[in-house]
Amino acid sequence: MAEVKETKAQRMERLKREKNPWEALDEIRAFAAAGRESVLPDWASAYFKWWGVYTQGDGAGALGGKGGEGKATEYFMMRIGLPNGVASSEQIELIADIAAKHGRDLVDITVRQAIQLHWLTTESLPEIIERLDAAGLSPKGACGDVVRNVTGCPLAGLDADEVLDASPFALAASGDIKGNPELYNLPRKFKVSITGCSVWCSYPEINDIGLTPAVRSTSKGREVGFSLRVGGGLSADPHLAVRLNAFVQQDQAVAVVRKITELFRDQQGLRESRDRARMKHLFLREGWTAETFLAELNRRLGYQLDPAVEEKVPDDIYRDHVGIHRQKQEGLCYVGLSVLRGRMTAAQLNAVAGLATRYGNGQLRTTVMQNLVVVNVPAGKAQELARELQAIGLPVEGSSFWRGAIACTGSEFCKLAITETKGFTRWIVDELEDRLPGFDQHLKLHVTGCPNSCGQHWIADIGMEGKKLKHEGKLEDAYYFCVGGSVGLHQQLARPLGYRCLAPEVPDALERLLSGYLRARQPGENLRAYFARSSDEELREQLAGATLEPVPRDPAPIGGKHLE
Repeated sequence: MAEVKETKAQRMERLKREKNPWEALDEIRAFAAAGRESVLPDWASAYFKWWGVYTQGDGAGALGGKGGEGKATEYFMMRIGLPNGVASSEQIELIADIAAKHGRDLVDITVRQAIQLHWLTTESLPEIIERLDAAGLSPKGACGDVVRNVTGCPLAGLDADEVLDASPFALAASGDIKGNPELYNLPRKFKVSITGCSVWCSYPEINDIGLTPAVRSTSKGREVGFSLRVGGGLSADPHLAVRLNAFVQQDQAVAVVRKITELFRDQQGLRESRDRARMKHLFLREGWTAETFLAELNRRLGYQLDPAVEEKVPDDIYRDHVGIHRQKQEGLCYVGLSVLRGRMTAAQLNAVAGLATRYGNGQLRTTVMQNLVVVNVPAGKAQELARELQAIGLPVEGSSFWRGAIACTGSEFCKLAITETKGFTRWIVDELEDRLPGFDQHLKLHVTGCPNSCGQHWIADIGMEGKKLKHEGKLEDAYYFCVGGSVGLHQQLARPLGYRCLAPEVPDALERLLSGYLRARQPGENLRAYFARSSDEELREQLAGATLEPVPRDPAPIGGKHLE
């Protein structure tokens, strides 16, 4: 009888049953002593992720390998989680030092308030892990089938307009579930956001658990707690989180997060396919509803959560805390700098840490818009700090294009990506600033290198998804356009427009689209409203400069690859 080959899901489930990678640091030390060739395939493809480590691609992306995954090089990239985006200047200086010594001077801020390094060698991994751990920055749990970095408002405790300081709950929940050996084996990755921010800057709508501020009146007066959303996520099956009929009291928040994480862990049906293993698939495929989910959560808690109360859903488009703003602390400001596509040099990162010490109290924050914030700056010094940041290439006030641009890692380093994104995004921003100077609208312009949506194109005003097109006999980078994505009061997933073009043609397409808006907008009409009232055909014609029939996002695969 022929041997039955394991599926991808079966292999991963077997590997997780056989070993908790967090208990095997000595194996990483042994690899470092013996060199890259000694790294076992199970570690390279799976176990390393539990330590925040991925194999680094060769620059060709997914099409350079087999089965939708590109070839790995001898190098690794590492993600370092910062719960709630909170860091000290000493911690940031340490990361900058590691990047300078081991990572070819390159630093990326991610869309989950983490920091990612590249070009790391096998030999360097134990030293890096130990240095980070000693500084309270263990990369444990930054990747893998575990609870990822717990996000929250970077201005928690400081923002003059916040409903409550939720950072104690985010940090407590992170301490309870991140790196917890009881939760090392989840069906898939698991994302948590806890915020008291009035603009929900950590995007709770696209998290597996999203706690947002809620206020109710009681016999004892005003009580601030949380609304609860579950099952959000993007990727190939985008799904905005479902709000449960629950008011979570502050002293219940950490327990609620833990019980939902355990509920997810126990869903054996989600372990049958890696493509359908996120918690959102309970709603998308397993028939769960908000009511059945809440009933199961209440059962696990051992008590009934109170009914939900009316909440104030933010109407903002930007949630990035960029610019100079007053804090609730008298005489202090925070200074949010815009880091285009999240990419910095180690020298820039080190310089920002030094400025945070000189102008503030050595505290920094990362944001889900791939930016950095220097906090606790005396109001009289904020403009001077902004000038120093501008001088090192980190503007506090960028254009709409600069400020709203997001890019995933792309094929430069990611084995799953189809297109290069970081350099492309920088070029697109430069082109649009030249072509449409003074463009006056908030614009979230998100670039993702493949359908996995690490660049979050489904919630962007304009989202571009990487593809390949045949051009003059060669496969070239191309992009498929979606528009109208939004979170908050007007939440909806972006609409695929049925238009794609080669990467060099993107600036022309965007110029036509945005110029069409400027010509046709009604008094006071923002970009989101314009997209909402315009048909797919009209917007596709603007992008193309001609009338075109729609094309599918994902044509039928040929030989396991999507070729167009």
